[in-house]
Amino acid sequence: MPSEPPSAPEPARARTAPVRVGVVGCGVISDAYLEGMAAFPVLDVIAVADLDADRARAKAAAYGVPRVLAVDALLEAEDVELVVNLTPPKAHADVTGRALRAGKHVYSEKPLATTREDGFELVALAEAHGLRLGCAPDTFLGGGIQTCRELIDAGAIGEPLSASAFLAGRGVETWHPEPFAFFKPGGGPLHDMGPYYLSALVSLLGPVAAVAGSVASGVPERTISSEPHAGTKIVAETPTHITALLEFASGRTGTLVMSSDVWFSQASERIEIHGSEGTLVVPDPNTFGGPVRLRQTGEHGWREVPVVRPWTGEQRGIGAADLAHALRSGRHHRASGDLAYHVLDIIQTVHEAADARRTLDVTSRASRPEALPADLAHDAIDG
Repeated sequence: MPSEPPSAPEPARARTAPVRVGVVGCGVISDAYLEGMAAFPVLDVIAVADLDADRARAKAAAYGVPRVLAVDALLEAEDVELVVNLTPPKAHADVTGRALRAGKHVYSEKPLATTREDGFELVALAEAHGLRLGCAPDTFLGGGIQTCRELIDAGAIGEPLSASAFLAGRGVETWHPEPFAFFKPGGGPLHDMGPYYLSALVSLLGPVAAVAGSVASGVPERTISSEPHAGTKIVAETPTHITALLEFASGRTGTLVMSSDVWFSQASERIEIHGSEGTLVVPDPNTFGGPVRLRQTGEHGWREVPVVRPWTGEQRGIGAADLAHALRSGRHHRASGDLAYHVLDIIQTVHEAADARRTLDVTSRASRPEALPADLAHDAIDG
């Protein structure tokens, strides 16, 4: 992928022309994406595909998508420019790789891949073919975390010193209709939810240089309470409680706890950034809005900071829209393959550090994504 915009800019019409999108995977998350992408004129969803053709036809009918194709046909379709990969995580590397080899730009649901090796191969493949590779989560582009980014950059908490991030719950077996893969190797709360927290932290504080970790399976046998498998026993084959120490490249430090073994907690679903002049409470990074809370030195209590940045609803697809605008203009896109690979590298290194019982370097790096422009139209990404 070129590191600089083209020397000869495209004509204005080409820069603003919608990017033609094909969606592969019509499962649970596709509703949020198909609804969310419809808010962005730069995205034109022209086809959907799924191994279950009936499911693909149902989504096409519900969201007005004109064509239903087989997966192979969508990947080879000449008029599809961008493939949005919403398949299950174990299929991400295969589908994304096939799309890139077919000459398509790709935006994938997280994770980029389930192994570091596959993730590295995808980033290298996109670069070799001069293609854009993007990946969820894009929640750090929402109004809540972008407001936090603005506060940090403006010095509201002074010099950022450390961070803490905490997610604790009872696990996906309490709500997901098909929870089995979440308890297989490559699953677990760090692989599943860690990308939201780590992407937010990298966006706010920059890349991670080294990690240490401790892992456990506090509840190794679990009972599914969601339908259609309620009452079925499931054995956790991957850790369900992970504690990590993060050392950022800037020298700042952080703690990260991801657990599926906790019934109740008052601190869950939040990030705190601690600075020399105060503390900032970042909203749930699995959402796009607030609340944002701040307490500065000398204040006697917390105050809620208005979220003045756009995109605070359930706006899945903002990362794909950002990639599409970047594709037309030549700039970098924010929810990039490099960022997703760095997050995957952090996750895998935490598990390796826990096994080795020592601190390990994170060998990858990703640039801190650019903040979104401050004043955006309701349907825009670029100013």
